[in-house]
Amino acid sequence: MPFHLRLRRPGTRKAGAAALTVGLALLFAACGQNHPDSIFHQRTDFNRDVDYLFKILIWAGTAVFVFVEGILVWTLVKYRHRPGRPDPEHVHGNTTLEIMWTVIPLVILVLIGIPTVRTIFKTQAKARADALQVEVIGHQWWWEFRYPQYNVVTANELYLPIGRTVNFSLRTQDVIHSFWVPALAGKRDLISNHTNYLWYTPDSVTATAFNGACVEYCGASHANMRFKTFTVSPADFESWAAHQTTAAIGTSPTAPTTGAVAAAPTTGAPAPAAPAPAASAPTAVAQQPAAPTTPVAQAGFIAFPREQMPPYTIPQTPLPAGLNFDDNLLGKGDPANGAKLMVGQGGCLGCHTIKGNPSMIGVIGPNLTHIASRTTIAAALFPNDPRYLARWIKNAPVMKPGVYMLTEGAGEYDPVRHMKSPTNLTDQQIADIVAYLQTLK
Repeated sequence: MPFHLRLRRPGTRKAGAAALTVGLALLFAACGQNHPDSIFHQRTDFNRDVDYLFKILIWAGTAVFVFVEGILVWTLVKYRHRPGRPDPEHVHGNTTLEIMWTVIPLVILVLIGIPTVRTIFKTQAKARADALQVEVIGHQWWWEFRYPQYNVVTANELYLPIGRTVNFSLRTQDVIHSFWVPALAGKRDLISNHTNYLWYTPDSVTATAFNGACVEYCGASHANMRFKTFTVSPADFESWAAHQTTAAIGTSPTAPTTGAVAAAPTTGAPAPAAPAPAASAPTAVAQQPAAPTTPVAQAGFIAFPREQMPPYTIPQTPLPAGLNFDDNLLGKGDPANGAKLMVGQGGCLGCHTIKGNPSMIGVIGPNLTHIASRTTIAAALFPNDPRYLARWIKNAPVMKPGVYMLTEGAGEYDPVRHMKSPTNLTDQQIADIVAYLQTLK
């Protein structure tokens, strides 16, 4: 048997065929057009600059690869061993070749270096003076967004006006995080005791939603540290920002909800009730108080309509097995009792803010002022509906590994603190809290 046949291992041909099949499948998948979270959409000036540089690098790299591999194959074929052919002549130096393989790479580096440096300086420059300022603060494991020009603080849902440059100042409350909305721009890290900056203009987008995430490992729930970004018209942004500065107004728990907004550590809280009409398009009816306890209906955009969110932005995280709740209680809770439980037995006042409520001024967790108008909970891990919200209150650490929120449900075990729930809320009490939170438009 020939020597090369004896060396062949069993199954080599099958393994090669399998590898080829997988490779072709990956190649065809990469050529598809449905990549909503890709950076190469040219929706912002930042992405267009990155896309331009990428094309230069990929085409230059491809040309170099083809040239080098072509010379290699030509050499292998031309100088391959043939029967009766003498050994090739040994060459100890060739000045011409050495100059060529020094000069050619130098020229290539210059050609790709100039646009690279230009793009770096452009994207690292200071934002224009009239840019919208957004302070991004990373927490384990949620996002805080502050709009100092509007006195607005939100959490986990970011609103951007179309056509206006946005300057993000990025810092962290604990460990290193990394802020990224891939469909709009590149990522930038959040580093302790240092502020990084990132700016771009969403000038080639429509009113829609995008996914955002932390892309620097930051602990047990790094993969669950997500957020939503909404691009809206300048008028809708102004209306949304104006609504965010108002106190939350309790409404009927069965009143319809529109859209998505996230709020985070400000101050304040809900008061009585008054139904808030829902919006038909990106426009909804907001609730604003003339006084903390006297709600007055005000028309205008308050949140992005949930029904208009692209499917890929809607969370699909399943409920954890074994975390049960009596869903028959949902929709039948007592909002008034829920409000009392939050500042009493539930202990929510220690971590959360509800604008307008002097008892709810915690800044450890996200602001709950307008929670009923948000699309998601748990840093965009779950949809904001009563089923998920009730289970989140009952045992958040089971819903999201490592989360610092207390386990509230009676008899539930807290896997973070290794103890039973200290508050022991029944399913009925949790349903009351859910009913109350649903009134906070």
